[in-house]
Amino acid sequence: MFTCYIKLHSIQVLDWILGSRDKFCYWKMSASKPQESVEVRIEHSLNEKEKEFVAKRRKAVLESLQKLQIHCSQTEVPNIALLGSGGGQRAMVGLLGSLVQLQKTGLLDSILYLSGVSGSTWCMASLYQEPDWSTKLETVKDKIIQRLSGPGVSWTDAFDKLKKYYGKDIFSMTDVWAAMFVTNFVKEIDEHTLTDHWDQQSKDPFPIYAVIDKHCKQHKDGDPWFEITPHEAGYSLTGAFVDASSFGSKFENGCKIKDQPEIDMLYLQALCGSVLSDGVEILKFLWERIKEFLHFLLKRETGMFGEKSKDECYQVLMDLVDMNLSVLNDKDPSDLDVSIRTKLNELTGGKHQLIYQDKKLNLTDKEAAKQYMKQYTEDVCNDLSHCFCFRPFDILMRILICMALWIWGRNYNFLHNMKDEAVPSTLLESETRDYEDAGLLLNSPYFSVLRKERDINLIISLDFSDDLDPFTTVKEAAKMCKELNIPFPEVNIPSEDVKKPKDFYVFTGQNTPTVIHIPLFNVVNCGDDIEAWRNKYATFQHPYSTEMITDLMEVAGKNIINNKDKLLEQIRLAIGPKIH
Repeated sequence: MFTCYIKLHSIQVLDWILGSRDKFCYWKMSASKPQESVEVRIEHSLNEKEKEFVAKRRKAVLESLQKLQIHCSQTEVPNIALLGSGGGQRAMVGLLGSLVQLQKTGLLDSILYLSGVSGSTWCMASLYQEPDWSTKLETVKDKIIQRLSGPGVSWTDAFDKLKKYYGKDIFSMTDVWAAMFVTNFVKEIDEHTLTDHWDQQSKDPFPIYAVIDKHCKQHKDGDPWFEITPHEAGYSLTGAFVDASSFGSKFENGCKIKDQPEIDMLYLQALCGSVLSDGVEILKFLWERIKEFLHFLLKRETGMFGEKSKDECYQVLMDLVDMNLSVLNDKDPSDLDVSIRTKLNELTGGKHQLIYQDKKLNLTDKEAAKQYMKQYTEDVCNDLSHCFCFRPFDILMRILICMALWIWGRNYNFLHNMKDEAVPSTLLESETRDYEDAGLLLNSPYFSVLRKERDINLIISLDFSDDLDPFTTVKEAAKMCKELNIPFPEVNIPSEDVKKPKDFYVFTGQNTPTVIHIPLFNVVNCGDDIEAWRNKYATFQHPYSTEMITDLMEVAGKNIINNKDKLLEQIRLAIGPKIH
């Protein structure tokens, strides 16, 4: 059986095996100091560079508080974290609108950490492109809106980006999602890295991008909470980290043995924002995009279609895409099946390996149909891969196999074969790990800022989720914290507020951070039209128009403007001595 990260052809497979089995440590060269190994850090403490930044940022926060007529000593400055939830482009635009108003009210400079999941990370990635963005947010905002309102990324550029991702050891649906989907909404290919961005920053909140470990979530073992900062990537609660620039490289017992390029910001946005509300709709969308991509390749690669066999090969792939779409749309794909089998017979000399020769596809059983098409797609690609080896056919094959296996966010595991009792054994065994959108477990990055060593006093949670219950994230966070013995206030919501939420909630407790919860759409900024606003800004839809972007930013901004005094009051109450 194929796996998404193994090359399709024999020479490539041999290269991959030899390259990935080299058991030697990778040494990083430096002109100013001797060779040093890149190692994993396992301890419950902040990265030294993060400590340095926090110390500097707290001085800036003190100056900000003084301007707001909030007086305290340097040791009493509250550590404030701003959270952006998931929600696709709704979260991206909503966070931008909220930050603009935080800056206008003078509150933005009081924020120590800015953490996001899913769509909020799309906004963060755009902001941190600009050095010291918080000092010129109005200009940065206009630039982002102009880009979001402009034309999308061309297929040519998207394909060129795919080819670059294809050169990595491990290729998964996240690479496809980055080039084919995320670019459709963020309207750019940002090839900078997180460390590139941070090298230019000095006056902005410290960014934390959050995802989860799929295996840990599914099997409820280990630590699912994974964070990526400008300095490190790793498991938030376990305290196991690697340099951000080395995340994705191959490690053995804490030593880097094979370098991989540092992940770029487009991939990071895809890694963080790889889920939407409806799984079937995601599948349909992706198959449609792949169909468009296939048409694009047919036009682009006209020079290679002099051979009948290659034309037929592409026709098989087109039929295969249409067959997957037919099944998702509950349509009988029998004609497509016959066409595929007939052409495969010609191409393989009757030696194709398609299964289910005597078994019919049962469209009434959704799960059985899904498994049938998964195996069917793999088998077709397997047969064709033995017939042909030419670009861009091999890239397309990898995409289709990834679609069949549905592998997302696969990267080398930097904890592989380490021996450390402080780390759950499940995190040490596998050579690779799969990372995915944190919204699949908790649609807000609470656990990135609940690390004890970050000593957060006040959490401001901007919630852009589309749950029928607008308090799901804070309720779930409270429940999970109770199970993990992490200090978190009790969360009690009046039942009538679920359908008619207000715009500001405060939860407090003894020896816990204070949590402010702000639902995007509420009775204050939407009146009786909450449902209409939710429907207008559904998670899964085409990119917003300029008017939609402007309107949503205004609605999100009202949640800050209307509650400035309440925010100031909670900041005052959060003042107190810090232990460092």
